[in-house]
Amino acid sequence: MSTTMPARIIMNDAAPAADGAVERQLGTAEILWNSGFVRKTAIIIVLALIWEIYARILDNPLLFPTFSDTVTTLYQQTLDGTIPSRAYSSIKVLLMGYVAGILLAATLTMLAISTRIGTDFLETMTAMFNPLPAIALLPLALIWFGLGNGSLVFVLVHSVLWAVALNTHSGFRGVSNTLRMVGRNYGLRGLPYVTKILIPAAFPSILTGLKIGWAFAWRTLIAAELVFGVSSGAGGLGWFIFENRNLLDIPAVFAGLLTVIIIGLVVENLIFRTVERRTVQKWGLQH
Repeated sequence: MSTTMPARIIMNDAAPAADGAVERQLGTAEILWNSGFVRKTAIIIVLALIWEIYARILDNPLLFPTFSDTVTTLYQQTLDGTIPSRAYSSIKVLLMGYVAGILLAATLTMLAISTRIGTDFLETMTAMFNPLPAIALLPLALIWFGLGNGSLVFVLVHSVLWAVALNTHSGFRGVSNTLRMVGRNYGLRGLPYVTKILIPAAFPSILTGLKIGWAFAWRTLIAAELVFGVSSGAGGLGWFIFENRNLLDIPAVFAGLLTVIIIGLVVENLIFRTVERRTVQKWGLQH
């Protein structure tokens, strides 16, 4: 008995220590690394360092300016109001085309989920026009709408419409029959059925379509402004990039490109991520 009792005492004393080891608190470095914002910021810093090192090794500002020169030019062009005014011009036109494309996509999707011919029409139009690059419609846009915002909005609508409509329709078709029957049992029909049952259930696909439509519209706008800027002598960030390329001000060209990237990161990580956290993640539809 005397030989076994100490062993039992030692085992009982060791148990709390084991439990404490499992429940240890995370360190500051681990907490920071678990933040997606910190990890993404670290990736951007590493890319900026690679850019700076490569540009200094190349040592040719006409081909590839350093990151520090680009940031300095961006700062100066922001202070004098050039880049903010060009960015405002681009975003204003972008919102016009983006909203118009979303409204048209919503109309086509409503027809598609309401009637069989609407579904056939949407599938046929999407198969025909979704693979067609919006930039290929620039010549027609010039002929039909002339120089100005009308032509830009036309190509932006084409960029947004099919991506949003296709993803929204796929999301509606993926709604489970259980949810559909729940809505019908509550007597929901028409628009209330769509807003209270279909849209919340299909919102992950709808949000994906909105993201894709935004990305397509943003890059199409910059490319279109290069052409329309040359034609009309005015424009947003695309024309700013083209103008400085003609002047061989390559740091300003890279500053314009960096502005396009920054706006894209802000929209993706602030606007869309916020909507995602407050909707699909909060509802448990996405992890």
